[in-house]
Amino acid sequence: MALIIAGPTASGKSALALELATRLGGTVINADAMQCYRELRVLTARPTPEDEARAPHALYGVLPAAQAGSVAWWREQALSAIAGTQLPILCGGTGMYLRALTHGLSALPEVTPAARDEARGLLAELGPVRLHAALHPEDAAVLRPSDSQRIARAFEVWLSSGRSLAAWQRDAPVMPPADCRFRTILLDPPQDELRAAIAGRWAAMMRGGAVSEVAALLEQRLDPGLPAMRAHGVPDLAGMLRGDWDAEEAGRRVIAHTIAYTRRQGTWFRNQELVVPRLTHRINARIAGQTQFSERFFSDIFAFLHEAVDAPQHRP
Repeated sequence: MALIIAGPTASGKSALALELATRLGGTVINADAMQCYRELRVLTARPTPEDEARAPHALYGVLPAAQAGSVAWWREQALSAIAGTQLPILCGGTGMYLRALTHGLSALPEVTPAARDEARGLLAELGPVRLHAALHPEDAAVLRPSDSQRIARAFEVWLSSGRSLAAWQRDAPVMPPADCRFRTILLDPPQDELRAAIAGRWAAMMRGGAVSEVAALLEQRLDPGLPAMRAHGVPDLAGMLRGDWDAEEAGRRVIAHTIAYTRRQGTWFRNQELVVPRLTHRINARIAGQTQFSERFFSDIFAFLHEAVDAPQHRP
């Protein structure tokens, strides 16, 4: 069995995952797209070296910011990590990653180097808005004109296969191995508590070196459309470093963007079935300030896990 701990940003997922991994001998496997990037330890609130010393961790800080991660890449890495782990604890708020893991992912064609080079060249020459206009209509309908990486991906898939990315994604998904059993704990705190936690986290990030982290990232002169360059806090601190606004305004922007993102995450998780609903444990975690999980909290979780282990196999 693999345990999924899901929920919005700042809902206490990492603290719970670490505590469960420490108590149960599990391995925490990252399911957050931005925590994959090596250069973003502070801004993505990645586990600290002290956390990593308490329990094994996997898929944290494994990609350079210059490389764009993908759902397919993460799913393959996660399945490999699960296969070699006695108790995998997948922890993160990237819903697309978790759904691809539990419900499968459509197979995509092999992209030729020539198609990749042409798509990237056109993106640089035309910009994302004009390249978006040249996409297959099915892809243009679902992609934002500003999403340069996904636009280039759709274009290279079309060049390589003659089919739209949307058409490939409609194909029957490649399911996880039959022996993979997933059970989910969904943290769902009230918005006012999330807001307080986000503000407190931002203050800690600023004390912990967020500005120097962004300055080092900017020195690489990477494509601003790369996922790592769009992580919460990166554009706002980059603007501060350029002199567009001060630190107070940067913080206001980051907190506002993060709160809006947690609302979208909460809506997504409340309307998705990552696993069989009756075996999904929803917890309204109280997270104001430093998260403290009571023994009563763990008693509820252990009772849920006991039920999940004894339950018959279900496929999403």
